[in-house]
Amino acid sequence: MRKMFGLSAAVSVAALTLAACSDREPEQVSVPETIESALTQVNSGSVDPFWNNAIIYFMLPDRFYNGNPDNDLSYGRKNDAAHMRGFQGGDLQGVIDKLNEGYFDALGVDALWMSPIYEQNHDATDEGTGRTYAYHGYWPRDWTAVDRNFGNEALLEKLIETAHGRGIRVLLDVVVNHTGPVTAKDPLWPAEWSRSDSVCDWSGFSGTVSCMLVSNLPDIRTESDVPVDLPPQLTEKWQREGRLGQEVAELDAFFERTGYPRAPKYYIIKWLTDWVREYGVDGFRVDTAKHVEPEVWAVLKKESSLALAEWKARNPQQKLDDRDFFMVGEVYGYGITGGRDFDFGDRKVNFFDYGFDSLINFDIAARADREDMESIFSSYSQMLNGGTLDGSGVLNYLTSHDDMNSFDRERQRAREAAFKLMLAPGAAQIYYGDELARPLTVPGTEGDSQLRSPMNWGDLEKAETREILSHWQKLGQFRQSHMAVGAGVHQQLSAAPYIFSRTLNDDRVLVALDMPIGEKTVEAGAVFAEGSLVKDYYSGAEARVEQGMLNFDTGFDILLLGSPRTQDLSAR
Repeated sequence: MRKMFGLSAAVSVAALTLAACSDREPEQVSVPETIESALTQVNSGSVDPFWNNAIIYFMLPDRFYNGNPDNDLSYGRKNDAAHMRGFQGGDLQGVIDKLNEGYFDALGVDALWMSPIYEQNHDATDEGTGRTYAYHGYWPRDWTAVDRNFGNEALLEKLIETAHGRGIRVLLDVVVNHTGPVTAKDPLWPAEWSRSDSVCDWSGFSGTVSCMLVSNLPDIRTESDVPVDLPPQLTEKWQREGRLGQEVAELDAFFERTGYPRAPKYYIIKWLTDWVREYGVDGFRVDTAKHVEPEVWAVLKKESSLALAEWKARNPQQKLDDRDFFMVGEVYGYGITGGRDFDFGDRKVNFFDYGFDSLINFDIAARADREDMESIFSSYSQMLNGGTLDGSGVLNYLTSHDDMNSFDRERQRAREAAFKLMLAPGAAQIYYGDELARPLTVPGTEGDSQLRSPMNWGDLEKAETREILSHWQKLGQFRQSHMAVGAGVHQQLSAAPYIFSRTLNDDRVLVALDMPIGEKTVEAGAVFAEGSLVKDYYSGAEARVEQGMLNFDTGFDILLLGSPRTQDLSAR
């Protein structure tokens, strides 16, 4: 896959198709044994506290920053889409440029999550709300190549190397349950690979899983264990590109090593884990997780963990540390207040038992609109520390690419949004532009494309936008410097002014909001030892605890207090 390892590509299509199983008897593999093995390996313990404090920056590369205008329209794509439904030019080079500028460092970002960057539909579809191209990355055409609108494999490798050099991890967004829509240039996958005749009706587990998510997305038969041939559109494409021999040889080696049947889900798992094995991808954000049999995710986690361990063994100078592969799932509708299970109606599934370290928390956006910080923070802390979700991870968000009920669509509460997201127990997902109040309501745009406007870099010319960014940056630096912020135990110390502490082992922080501007005193003896030096991460000022009290004189009504230490890359 992608990188050439000396395997000859000069093999006939006929011979390779034979090798890919066309003339074989179906393999007799005990699939339950392979699943059981995966389940045993992925259920090994609690989530790393790092991932319950991490700041994960989520972007659609196409809408973030255009680093190379020469690749804006690849594969014959045209500038003929409905408003905001075509490619805008953002790419991997643009992400690299912002990494090199230190933009993510200033925000305290621990990991970048990019929407899928593998090759997408070449053509547009007119179904839905207007002519639309796969700028968003969720219409897969070939899981083994970087889409040329985003760049190429060498740029992905450079991006990961650059991010790792700055202590930032890289998560790829993965799709397993569907292909892209059928168009004149993007043919339907074979019937043994996908179904295109039944749309989900949400009637229980099978009505959510064994069906098409929407009418124009053919559903991969992830329930099947029947061996299948490679789709002809892939063998023909790889032959044109001169890599068919390598791809088939690698597939043969994968199936021989694992013993999995050559069923569709196992092909895709092989292709996805190759990104980890070859480039050192640190984790996956799994799209539409509830629309695939949960056992599939256990196998993906097992193979991804093995792949990352192999990459780290080969690249000891490039790895950040020995942390395991990380997997966070989008189980649409899952909320932290529901405990560990997702209820399909006729079946409950605990996705944490199937390889997920964390799940996206769909609870917080609605609660943030109607509840104060303490009611959210205290309940989340109780659930994550000794409660129903003890040892599990959650990823909080307030805005996203497909939630039309995102918090503060009008961007009138940017300061409040930063407080509620960046100080909430659990990990924090910044959706690109949250920190600049990027518009989420775009005139003349229909549907979820409103949520995907280009990054508003030009607004940084405005003082108010720079002030909003500075606010997010200070909260981000505080969280990154102290794991207790997201992963510690919350305790309210005062209701007015609002003051609370968080504690994780020997890491302690104190947050005081609605304080006086200028001189201010806060009782801190229950959090910090007498005489200890404490830093306010909002103003940069430092003070020592004297008789249990801390005194500051700053131009802000906020105190973000913790030891003035900087974590090294291995701690992050």
